[in-house]
Amino acid sequence: MEFNPGLTVGIDLGTTFSTIAHLDENGTPVALLNDDGKDETPSLILLADSGRVIVGPNRMRAAMEDPQNVVERIKRHMGKGDFKRTFDGREITPEFLSALILKKLRQDAEPQIGQIGNAVITVPYYFNDLKRKATQDAGQIAGLRVVDIINEPTAATLTYAWKRGELGSLGGGTPKPRLVLVYDLGGGTFDVTVVRYTPSHFQVLATDGDVELGGVDWNDRLVDHVAEQFKAKFGSDIRESAATMQLLLYECDQAKIFLSAKSETTINCRHDGKSLNVTITREQFETLTADLLQRSIDTSEQVLEQAGIRSTDLDALVLVGGSTLMPAVTRRLEEGLKVKPFQGLSPYTSVAQGAAIHAAILEAKHRGTETTQAGKLRKLLAAVKQENVNSHALGVAVRNPRSNKRRNYVMIPRNSRLPLEVRQTFVTTQDAQQSVNVEVLQGEAPDPNACDQIGNCRIAGLPEGLPKGSPIEVVYAFDESGRIHVRAEDKTGGRVATTAIERPGGMDQAKIDLLSRLASDYHVE
Repeated sequence: MEFNPGLTVGIDLGTTFSTIAHLDENGTPVALLNDDGKDETPSLILLADSGRVIVGPNRMRAAMEDPQNVVERIKRHMGKGDFKRTFDGREITPEFLSALILKKLRQDAEPQIGQIGNAVITVPYYFNDLKRKATQDAGQIAGLRVVDIINEPTAATLTYAWKRGELGSLGGGTPKPRLVLVYDLGGGTFDVTVVRYTPSHFQVLATDGDVELGGVDWNDRLVDHVAEQFKAKFGSDIRESAATMQLLLYECDQAKIFLSAKSETTINCRHDGKSLNVTITREQFETLTADLLQRSIDTSEQVLEQAGIRSTDLDALVLVGGSTLMPAVTRRLEEGLKVKPFQGLSPYTSVAQGAAIHAAILEAKHRGTETTQAGKLRKLLAAVKQENVNSHALGVAVRNPRSNKRRNYVMIPRNSRLPLEVRQTFVTTQDAQQSVNVEVLQGEAPDPNACDQIGNCRIAGLPEGLPKGSPIEVVYAFDESGRIHVRAEDKTGGRVATTAIERPGGMDQAKIDLLSRLASDYHVE
């Protein structure tokens, strides 16, 4: 593993807020403040006139200045090829926009700690390969060497173990492993993961999640509730106004936060010279969003079953993400799992802190250690072993010779121990076939169209006259960070395809370099 010159930090690149952290001189994982003196930067981008880029503006400014050019929730578009946006006369991508957020984090942090050259960036455990690759590309566009991608629940577990004084220190004997369920409900994504750990060994047992479930969905329910009442009274739909929506999104987010402490609040909505006050109680809000919470509870119970444990076996329930501050979340989890949530971690910064710890582990293993307090901690961390599982099944599209129908042949089931390599021999379907295309799928559905189409790996130039039914061996592998590697070999002629997967909507190095130069041209405010 190579490191760029400069420091290595941990970054939580979030849907609604992002945080950067590092290991300070005392060996403490610390979230760094931005220029506004806060440890979270809104993942909100205003692409203003004259090529100005403002990361983290408040919604009042966004609504007044240029509401049509506000970009938010970009994390939900990572790895998707259908995102279309132009800025300053150029077509831009989710990776480029995420890079602007990363650039802002780096720009605000460097005056405090010095030059930053490397980063560990967190992703939801349930991110597929396309989204993980897009996150790595965003880091590179921002000028960072992304030394690893770490799953958000894994990062939170590292912070939890550090908080308890259990990280990297074996003490006087072999400690009993602890079982932790990490419930991570962020602004835009949800993960739940069961981890078994000792101070020197972290092992993920099972994971599941939803990349389309998060606090913004709770906000949207409030927005729709207010919008429908406004429409019923005045006849106009405020959701069609970009400026009004920016203000209403802010009001509804604040109402959600207020209802975590109070039983009732009022949302004010102004549009086209008209005004409406909508009073909502906590009970109404919880009713409006009950199905969203139930989705997360169902997933939590499924993961416990997949891990082969009962909730009573858990030593701790760790809540991560600002959305876990909603009282209904804590209440429902405690009622269903019979475990009291651990309250000792910041739901906002613990993921970034865990990424900083992971960065220190990597540095200790690949850069050596120093004599500082932080260096001594890195020396302890160098012995920490981490084991993950894959969040999605990995398969290949094959064709049934009898029915001629395509199906997904699962080669690596979900929740398999990583790293893992699996081999399978298939056969050609025609005489004199000149090439073989291995269609890489993620998902468990038998129908390839119901799975994530990760990309293609092609073997071209097969030997002439190859008979139908000639063997082709496909080697599928997951590395420790959940990235996919595919190799295919013609067993007759020995031709091997080890080229990178051609990912739909993905970027090659030339495109990454182009966007990197473009990002460097912009000053981020």
